[in-house]
Formats: sequence, C-alpha cells, structure tokens
Amino acid sequence: MTHYITTPHPGHDKNSIYRFYTYNGEVLPETVTGIWDNYRDKEINDELLLAFGYGDGGGGPTREMLEMRRRLERMPGLPNVTTGRADEFFNQLENNVRSSDRYVHKWDGELYLELHRGTYTSQAFIKKMNRQMEHLLRNAEIVSAFWGALAGFGSYPSDRLYESWKIVLRNQFHDILPGSSIAEVYEDSRLEYAEAEKLAAGAFADGFGRLAGLVPTGVSSGWIVFNTLTWDRDECIRLPWEDRFGNAIWESADGQRLATQRIQSDNGEAALLVRVRNIPGLGYTTVYCKEAEEASADGALLAADQPAQPIVVAESSVATPFYEIEWNAEGQLTRLYDKRTGRELIAAGETANRFDVHEDKPLNNDAWDIDIFYYESVRQVSELKSVRVVEQGELRAVIRFNWEYESSTIEQDMILYADNPRIDFPTRVHWQEHQQLLKVAFPLAVRATSATHEIQFGNVERPTHWNNSWDFARFETCAQRWIDLSERGCGVSLLNDCKYGHDVRDHVMRLTLIKSAVSPDANADIGDHAFTYSLLPHEGDWFAAGTTIQAARLNIPVEVAKLGGGTSAEADARNGAALPATLRFFGTDSDHVVVDTIKKAEDSDDWIVRCYEFAGKRGNVRFDAHLALQSVEEVNLMEREAAKVGHSGQTFETDIKPYEIKSFRIRFS
Repeated sequence: MTHYITTPHPGHDKNSIYRFYTYNGEVLPETVTGIWDNYRDKEINDELLLAFGYGDGGGGPTREMLEMRRRLERMPGLPNVTTGRADEFFNQLENNVRSSDRYVHKWDGELYLELHRGTYTSQAFIKKMNRQMEHLLRNAEIVSAFWGALAGFGSYPSDRLYESWKIVLRNQFHDILPGSSIAEVYEDSRLEYAEAEKLAAGAFADGFGRLAGLVPTGVSSGWIVFNTLTWDRDECIRLPWEDRFGNAIWESADGQRLATQRIQSDNGEAALLVRVRNIPGLGYTTVYCKEAEEASADGALLAADQPAQPIVVAESSVATPFYEIEWNAEGQLTRLYDKRTGRELIAAGETANRFDVHEDKPLNNDAWDIDIFYYESVRQVSELKSVRVVEQGELRAVIRFNWEYESSTIEQDMILYADNPRIDFPTRVHWQEHQQLLKVAFPLAVRATSATHEIQFGNVERPTHWNNSWDFARFETCAQRWIDLSERGCGVSLLNDCKYGHDVRDHVMRLTLIKSAVSPDANADIGDHAFTYSLLPHEGDWFAAGTTIQAARLNIPVEVAKLGGGTSAEADARNGAALPATLRFFGTDSDHVVVDTIKKAEDSDDWIVRCYEFAGKRGNVRFDAHLALQSVEEVNLMEREAAKVGHSGQTFETDIKPYEIKSFRIRFS
C-alpha cells in the first residue's frame, strides 16, 4: 500500500500533478527519492517499501533492477536502499507505530480509488458469468455437503468443484474481469466459463438429484423445492405445462391449497406458476399435484384468500395491492404511489425507470475509465414502440415495453406481484452503439445525505452530495447486489442480478447497464444483453425492509425437481430411511447473520460453515443442524487455528460483532 500510494511514475514532472506508478516497480533514483519525498510521517517511521519488479502480466525483478539496487545502496544524496521481505517490513512498521509517542492518524472506512470507474461495467457478459458462477458453485457445494453428511463424502465432487472454481478465479485476473482486455481474451473466457458452468452444474445436479431421490413422492405427483438461502422464503415456481394441470389442485406438504396461474410465452409454450410458501432456509419443502378428489378435506378452508384479479391494468397505469403506477407516452414512470406509506415516491416533475444514454469518451483508457464530464452529454431513450400486457392473473402481472434507440432496441418486462412488494424489470437489449454509456435512473422523493451500498460481506454508506473533492470523486461507485436511499420511515432499494456500477447524486439513484468502449476491444458489449434489476420501495430502512434478503432471492432462485422415489443405492445409504417432506438441514435464529458457505473441509470429511454479520449489529447467534453434532471448532479462512466451540445436541452458539466473518468446522456424530 505504501508503494501504491507514494511511488511516482518514472519521468513525472515534479511541477505537475503526480501520476503514481502501480503496475510495475522500477528501481531508479527517481522512484527511490519519490517515495522518500512524498512520505510525510518520517518522525514515526523512516523505513519505506518499494515493491519492485514487473507485475503487469508477470516477470518479476530483472537483473538490471537488482544491479541498480546494489549501486543505489550507498549513493550520496539518496536514502539507503536495501533488499528485504514484505512481511519483515510490515512487522517493523507495526512496531514503529506502536512504540511512537507521536500522533498516528488512522483511517476507518473506504479507500476509494479515484480511477478506472468504467471497470465496474465494461464487458457485461464477464460480469454476469462471474456473478452467476459464484452462486452456482455455492449451491453445488451446499447440496453436496448436505448429501455427504447423510450418506458419506465418498461421492463429494471435489475434483469438479476445484476445476470449476479454478476457472472462475482465473477469469477474475487483471484485466479479464475488469473488462479491459483485448477481444481474443473474451473469446477464450466464454469457452472457459462454459466449461466451468458444465462442471458446477453437473456437481449440483448430482447432489440435488440424490437428495430428491430420498424424498418419497407419495400417491400424487410431487416436486421438491430447494432453498439454499439462509432465510425462509415464499416463491412462485415455474413448471412446464401438462394437460393434467388444468383440473388439478396443488397442495403444500402440510395440505394447504396453493395458488396457481397459467402463463404462456410468445413462442406458444405454456407453463404453470405455483406460489409456494414457507420454503425452509438451507432446506426444502415439497408440493403436490392432485386430482380434485385427492385434495385434503380442509383444502377449501386453507385455500389462499387472494382475489382472482389482485392486479388491475389500465391503458397507461396499473394498480397492485402495494402500488399505483402510471407511465407516459415514452414508457417512463410518472407515478409510483406506495399504499403502505401513503407516499408518492417519484420526485415531482420527473420520470423514473428512465434510460439515460451518455457520450462516453474518456481522455485515457477507454475501457477502464468514466470521466466526470460524461454528465454533460445525455439523451433519453424515448422512442417507445409498444406496450402490452403479457400476463395478468392471481399471482402476478407482466407488462412489456419495447423501445428503439438509434440502431439499438430495448425490450423490458415490468413484473408486479400480488404478494411481494418487489418490482422486477427483466430487460433484453440489442446494443449497437459505440462509446455510449447506458444507465437507468430513478429520481425519488426521498431526502438523504448518504446512500447505502452492499459490498462483499457487508455494506458501506457513501454521500449523495458533492460537498468536497472526495465526495464528487465518487461520482461512480461499485456495489454488489443492491443500493438503498432512505429517509426515516421510508425508502427505496435498487437491486440487480449482474451489474456493479452505480451513481447516487442528491435524490437520483442510477444503475449503469452497458459501457461500450472501443479500446482495447473495438466491439466491446456490442450485441445482446439480458439482465434484471428490481425496485423495492419499503417502510423503515433497508434492514427492516429485508433488502439483503430480497436481493439474495433475486440472484439465487429456488431449485425445483420432480420427485422420483429414489434409487436402491440411495436407500441403502440411509439404511432404507427416507427424508421428510419438509426439512431444514442447517439454520440460525439470527436476523442479521448470513450463512454464506457450507462445504466439505479441505482436509477431512467435516463441514466448513462460513457466515457473516451484515447489518452492523452485535449479538449472540444460535445455529441448529439437522444431525447431532460431535464437535464444533471455530477456524480461520484457511480452515486452521481451530478453537473449540461448545455445543449441545444439534445446536451451538457464538457471539458475533458487526460485519464479522466467522468460519466453523463441524463434525457430525
């Protein structure tokens, strides 16, 4: 970090703004003096680090660098230059700081890089595959670990998971995932991601199939609905249409009647939506298709009381149990009224779900950068070609919008649910514009000086104003699955399934969708794109609204398979015992802790369970397993340095601090 912050690029003009050297460290008189001259805390520490060698693409130190280091060691007028190890340097630095009687400034918070903001968005396909593969591999590890705990880890797909993870991690290498490589790199990446997906999907299918095989189907046709998230959830599952569904009744594992809706796609293929309630977190439930006479005697009494048409669509408006929404002749939302809070959520005189297109020609590094002056040139996508109702039923309504912009087209569905306040916008774009930046904007009637952004294992608040240079430098920021802008008592979250670039200024939230640079790939992001973003108006703040949960639901759907009764080998593995119709393999009573990972340990047949606190809340957390525990140990991220954790039966507890990550090694009896 010292090298990254303080080492000037060789050949800089000392009278101009410094450009710092980050990729490759050269041993030259000017880099040595540059570190020394720029460093201000010499009274606390007078030993500095110059990381030398060619790092951009590899290569390391050269003979010339080593010889130059030797010559500079006793060069008059220069600091003494010696070689050493980075760990020794940082250990000594820590000792110097600890023993100093001077004031030592400490930084608590984000170290924002005021550069390369375009890498959050460039090469959208790579960003999407990275997100999807991380989730697919997570799911594959979870179902494989569940099966291993039941029947032994002999069939755990370690090799396939390892190879798939290796491909995914290789494609996170600089410059691949940032989107700043040449075209040939992304041709290779597409092939590699296809291989990684095949390996991970196969591992998941094997584990899921084995688990499903142990759940008896009973007399009626049944389906297993698997939930790999920490939280219980209600979801609409989609099944290919069968003629017998027309007169069938659908029931949950406990005999409750389930609401359904028949839908049909543009190609004529029909499907059935079934609303499944109370799907256990890190577990599953089952649903059954029955003839009318097979249905539970109490089925009518337990039927959902949802009205037949809870969503009413008019010519340019729609009303749901949650909202009243209107749009104009350009397809932009002019009204979003939240019935729960009694609030108009779109800023007066403005429009939302508005596509902004900016000229994007940074001064340097086309694929890497977005320069602040891009704000000065903007056009709106306003050529609406059609609006039509695609679906309207008991569970949801789908309204489809089609736009044209120059040589590009945008097709978008607005999905509104009868029992979920989330508004989904699945979007398909055929993009043909070079050096254009596509964003979607939501100007809100919300006053807040900061917005919350999800980052890995937590979240961070960033200012919505440009009070000083540090504020406006963050005119484009990176987030994971959601951002949120809230007042006390009311707010709006913006979720996504594969995007990372965002900007929030004053009351306007925007998500960056496409950045089509021309260098180093002349046709970057030209072609077809498919992504989903969602709007989640809410009462209270993002935590009370369950924004993290809704974003996880958007990104990691439930998995569904038809029950088949299992195989003899699977029955033998469980000594003939079947799994129940509903089961939670593992869970927690905490509302602020995510169970992020469950996998086989690297060196044993134990489970590794990794969790983190995401709300900034301290407390005691209890975990419950389906099987009896033999031992529980807290370990580090390398699955080492074990410390025993007390347990009783199938339960153990731990204390967790705000945003803390904890890993446990679990052995079952």
